[in-house]
Amino acid sequence: MPLFLVERNFAEELELGADDVLGITAVNDDVGVRWVYSFLSADKRKTYCLYEAPNEETIREAARRNGIPADAIVPVGELHPEAIVAGRAGP
Repeated sequence: MPLFLVERNFAEELELGADDVLGITAVNDDVGVRWVYSFLSADKRKTYCLYEAPNEETIREAARRNGIPADAIVPVGELHPEAIVAGRAGP
């Protein structure tokens, strides 16, 4: 499944509880995207999230339904430094 990096900007500090995550995951499952993991900025107002999704539009649909921003969506691939050092081709 294709990978995408999603940048989100929030007006307030982001605070997520277990119920929030379960709700987001339920919507994501419904539209066919998977939230892999996220990085949170030090000020807790920006996230960079890695998603598996068929395309950008499904990510935008999940964001709309979850009521969260999707300010930038960038298709990405993987690069594993240890594989390069070991002389193996990347994924």
